Amino acid sequence: MRASWRPSASEEVIRLRASLLQDIRAFLDRRGVLEVETPLMSSAATTDPNLASFSTRFRKQSLYLNTSPEYCMKRMLAEQRVAIYQICKSFRADELGPTHNPEFTLLEWYQPGYDMHDLMSEVADLVLMLFDGHGPGPVAIRRCRYAELFLELAGLNPHSATADICRSCAVEHGIGQPVGLGENVDEWLDWLLVELIVPSLPNDSLTFIYDFPESQAALARCYRTPAGELVAARFEMFAGQVELANGFDELLDVNEQRRRFERENLARIGRGLEPSVIDENLLGALEHGLPDCSGVAVGLDRLLMVLTGAESIDQVLAFSFESV
Repeated sequence: MRASWRPSASEEVIRLRASLLQDIRAFLDRRGVLEVETPLMSSAATTDPNLASFSTRFRKQSLYLNTSPEYCMKRMLAEQRVAIYQICKSFRADELGPTHNPEFTLLEWYQPGYDMHDLMSEVADLVLMLFDGHGPGPVAIRRCRYAELFLELAGLNPHSATADICRSCAVEHGIGQPVGLGENVDEWLDWLLVELIVPSLPNDSLTFIYDFPESQAALARCYRTPAGELVAARFEMFAGQVELANGFDELLDVNEQRRRFERENLARIGRGLEPSVIDENLLGALEHGLPDCSGVAVGLDRLLMVLTGAESIDQVLAFSFESV
């Protein structure tokens, strides 16, 4: 049995992480993306009802560890208006499992003048380069609309489905219903995505799923498809069945962003959670004017898992959560 003081990851994995970080920085530097550093603590917490922020105090002030560096990076982008990236620790309470750790490493970057399809291409270039340098990787890149996958694999249109339709789909495919899942359609769609759609993704491919339901936009812009459906200009990238990235065309409308934050706080209250402090600094940056841009966050710990074939995130962390 490994002594509790020893690192969780092997020396080989620790060296691979160091090499990975060097290669990422070199890739983004070649493309003229500026590395920045922003605070890990904030006076505001995430309003997303699906995320929980760690809290602390300095003197009499409440502070929160960032669930991502997104808000501060957008504030920089509103002023500097150049492509930027950051590699940093992020923190999410109540997340612990084979692919989740309360403290994890994110690569996040923003490209002015890009739309989500441009950024998907750049993310694919980066990931394929990393696989080429460190091990066998995907042999194909797939781009699939969210609705097309649901129609093909679940037999339902996610943009018009009800909770009852989703429930019937789950029963039909033998995946049941988790405890506590009620009438929220987005929660049902997330469940079907995880249990039915993602397991069908090919192991040898990078798959980009895009055009999520408008109700799952969060900080993304929305637009109407040629079929007239309102969707979020958002994508997720999977290596096989492992989610590695989440990106989107950034919302520029400060009034719409405030409305979304307020709706999320109402959702938090509806779940019996405390409403979060809204980040007025981010809203101030949006009011000043964010350049037309797209942004993405890539989970580097999960990327290491895929590169090494690890079954648990603990195998690629210097120290597992149980040993800190």
